[in-house]
Amino acid sequence: MEIKSKPVRPEGKLGVLTPGMGAVATTFIAGVEAIRKGQAEPIGSLTQMGTIRLGKRTENRIPKIKDFIPLAELEDIIFGGWDIFEDNVYEAALKAGVLHRETLDGIKPFLEGIKPMKAVFDQKYVKKLSGTWVKKGKSWFDLAQQLQNDMVEFKKRNGCARLVVVWCASTEIFIQPSAVHMSLESFEKGLKENDPMIAPSMVYAYAALSQGIPFANGAPNLTVDIPALMELAQKNNVPLAGKDFKTGQTLMKTILAPGLKARLIGLNGWFSTNILGNRDGEVLDDPESFKTKEESKLSVLEYILQPRLYPQLYDRFYHKVRINYYPPRGDNKEGWDNLDIFGWLGYPMQIKIDFLCRDSILAAPIVLDLALFMDLGARLGFKGIQEWLSFYFKSPMHAPGLYPEHDLFIQLMKLKNTLRYIQGEDLITHLGQEYYD
Repeated sequence: MEIKSKPVRPEGKLGVLTPGMGAVATTFIAGVEAIRKGQAEPIGSLTQMGTIRLGKRTENRIPKIKDFIPLAELEDIIFGGWDIFEDNVYEAALKAGVLHRETLDGIKPFLEGIKPMKAVFDQKYVKKLSGTWVKKGKSWFDLAQQLQNDMVEFKKRNGCARLVVVWCASTEIFIQPSAVHMSLESFEKGLKENDPMIAPSMVYAYAALSQGIPFANGAPNLTVDIPALMELAQKNNVPLAGKDFKTGQTLMKTILAPGLKARLIGLNGWFSTNILGNRDGEVLDDPESFKTKEESKLSVLEYILQPRLYPQLYDRFYHKVRINYYPPRGDNKEGWDNLDIFGWLGYPMQIKIDFLCRDSILAAPIVLDLALFMDLGARLGFKGIQEWLSFYFKSPMHAPGLYPEHDLFIQLMKLKNTLRYIQGEDLITHLGQEYYD
């Protein structure tokens, strides 16, 4: 990436559009408004609370990221999106059951004023859901044009200077790259012919990228991870990022696994199981949607532990992931992990984890950060895959021929070094004691 000049403070409103206005999106929207009202703190958001060290430690320059980088202000964000249910954000948030009613009632008029646009949806791709607030069209291409019209009208109606799209909808069935995905020409032909290997998420991505709008994929769907849409992003100079927000159990894996490898502690097996009762849990109760999620979750350890380089420690570890739909739990997911590890002289040990997390509470600040960083990237002229944002994803997109970086701490260093680079500051390389952080 090339920086021709330092970024300046953006002018005008930033429209953040979310395909899917369920638990994650409504928690994000309500949270930002509560923060703007001074009713809450932006806990979990790197853009709002994170700091960045500049120069040598002796210089003691450690500004907040939001003071160092000219990001869009929270006050300038306008919210919108699409959903298969007609509920406004207040109604949808109540049904999602993530936030307490007293939190929502404090900003009720604002939330009631945000209503979803009709979604592009086909139950064939998310078998456990059905909705009535759905667009009709003669082809995927027709539906893509309707989405483009939505984006144009939203921008005009709300006086937005810029838009960003962040996918917050459900996990689609597992789709492998095929001929229709290999070029923009074949993809556009497939859109017009209703090719079954094109899923609704790809239609949203195509609509956004065609208009130069950044797109981030928060689900494990194939979506933009295909040559056709990467070609479109390059052609239109648009940043894209994905995939699958890193929350819950996988977040724990990207924290723990680097520690095991750093200390050269061996791994015989890692068993993971989850229970959750939200819409995501219901969707993942379908084997075809679970397959998509499983591919995302299983790849993490393989890349972090690098068994090819450490065969004595990681060559034969067994990794199993299970997700169980359990309605009483709602959005409060519980993840159990059992690690069978071994140390000096091969002596066995175990680690047990019981993570009682709130899925959407962990995802909401990710949506905020991605929206602000993707907008920054677009203003700087960044295009294509934004690997520096891998920090936020379970299955980070990466340049062809490279392996994805899953280590949370390396990901964070790459993100912060990118911000330093943008502002013309020295990168922190840890070469020499004076640079040790």
